[in-house]
Amino acid sequence: MDWQELIFKFVGGLGIFLFGIKYMSDGLQKSAGDKMRGLLEKYTSNPVLGVLAGVLVTILIQSSSGTTVMAIGLVNAGLMTLRQAIGVIMGANVGTTMTAFIVGIKIEEYALPIIAVGAFFLFFLNKKRYQYIGQIIFGFGTLFLGLSTMSGGLKPLREMPVFTDFMVDLSHQPFLGLLVGTVFTMVVQSSSATIGILQTIADEGMINLSGALPILFGDNIGTTITAVLASIGATVAAKRTALVHVIFNVVGALIFTILLPVVYNVVLWLGEGVNIRMQIAYAHGFFNVTNTLIFLPLIPVLAWIVTKAIPGKMQEIEFKAIYLDERLLATPAMALGQAQHEIVRMGKYAYESFQDATGFFFSKDTKSADLSHQKEELVNELNRKITDYIVKIHQKGLSPAESENATGWFQTVSDLERIGDHAENIVELGEYRITHKLELSADASDELKEMIEVANSAVDKALIALENHDEDAAKEVLLLESKLDELEAEYRMNHIQRLNQNQCSVGTGSIYLDLLTNLERIGDHSKNIAQFVLHEK
Repeated sequence: MDWQELIFKFVGGLGIFLFGIKYMSDGLQKSAGDKMRGLLEKYTSNPVLGVLAGVLVTILIQSSSGTTVMAIGLVNAGLMTLRQAIGVIMGANVGTTMTAFIVGIKIEEYALPIIAVGAFFLFFLNKKRYQYIGQIIFGFGTLFLGLSTMSGGLKPLREMPVFTDFMVDLSHQPFLGLLVGTVFTMVVQSSSATIGILQTIADEGMINLSGALPILFGDNIGTTITAVLASIGATVAAKRTALVHVIFNVVGALIFTILLPVVYNVVLWLGEGVNIRMQIAYAHGFFNVTNTLIFLPLIPVLAWIVTKAIPGKMQEIEFKAIYLDERLLATPAMALGQAQHEIVRMGKYAYESFQDATGFFFSKDTKSADLSHQKEELVNELNRKITDYIVKIHQKGLSPAESENATGWFQTVSDLERIGDHAENIVELGEYRITHKLELSADASDELKEMIEVANSAVDKALIALENHDEDAAKEVLLLESKLDELEAEYRMNHIQRLNQNQCSVGTGSIYLDLLTNLERIGDHSKNIAQFVLHEK
């Protein structure tokens, strides 16, 4: 037996297979408009919709791990609740079965012609849409080329008594098969790949269906490692979401392994007359659909279990507009009043995002950076919703004075959103400083802290003026903004002198000057808000 050829063909085939899935997935995402994250945010209002959204997104990106990690990210950002995420995770497990069904189609002999068709679309058609279709076709063909290469490498194993005896043992020891599937998928970090390999081994006659099923169930346990890794260092809610994924797959795998004879007969009935690769695909689908139906009514129980298992307070931020009522649009003046309440709320989060960002810059506490990002995302979301709402108010008709007032509030929304953007810039400067191990001089730190304090006061007073129509607070903002301009000019000159005297490095100087610019512009946006208050009718 040529071990080198066996290893090269298996590893190379696995690489081609994984590339095919990834390339096809990228093409599907691009042709679908890459709106999966928005889909998850929007269509998860109840568990059933969450399951359907999870199924659809996973089919589009061809990765249950990808969908699960996306859900964890949304929970971590506060844009999705734990219960909504549980439904998405269940749907992701159902959606991932699509890959197994694709592999179940035995068309390896057509892999090269399919790749050729994909290449034609990619290289001879200029329209982006056709190129994305070409990418999907090319990835589809590459997937089967990888399977064919792996199959060729694994064939000699049929002649090895050690391997065949091990496969016989797996058929008689289901829990050993469960362990093998779990460990293998943890290593490869792709259940699609390990199930594809399992289908190939079974197709070569190296393992029968009863031996393959426990490994298949183990693959579902192994895929949870990606979610666990994604939750490390994340919020309490994100850790709970990852634990739900583990419980869902582990409990389901144990139930199905214990009921293996029943499951085996059901799969034989479902897959009567089809090849073993497709039978494994049916088993994968049966496992995940049944598991979802079992756990769907138990979502509150799952949420309770993981809340008890991982104690801790979650960041209580309502990631939605709470004042914008579509029913009030019939009375534009009242609707505008509600929009004003929402704008003030948006401003408070922009202000907090700025405070968290500057806190992170000096403390290097990543939790502050995460909070700043989280609040800035909410500011962006509110910006979109408030803007749409004010446009609808305009369409309903306003008096000339009200229309002018609404336009001013419209501009204020933009100013608040820009303050959030500058907070995000400050976080990025802090991350750059940490990554490159750059330290500011004592003088530079003191100057920045003073300027941050003035900028902080400017935003705070601007919000007070906006909420209470306080002209005195608005006038204070104008003075603070003027002071920021003076400090920015003075400190910029001071720092250039320090650079000339080699008291600071060029890298540190760049960060310092960028931060000055961001603080000065935050002052400008605060001034815009104050001027609107002073001229508001």
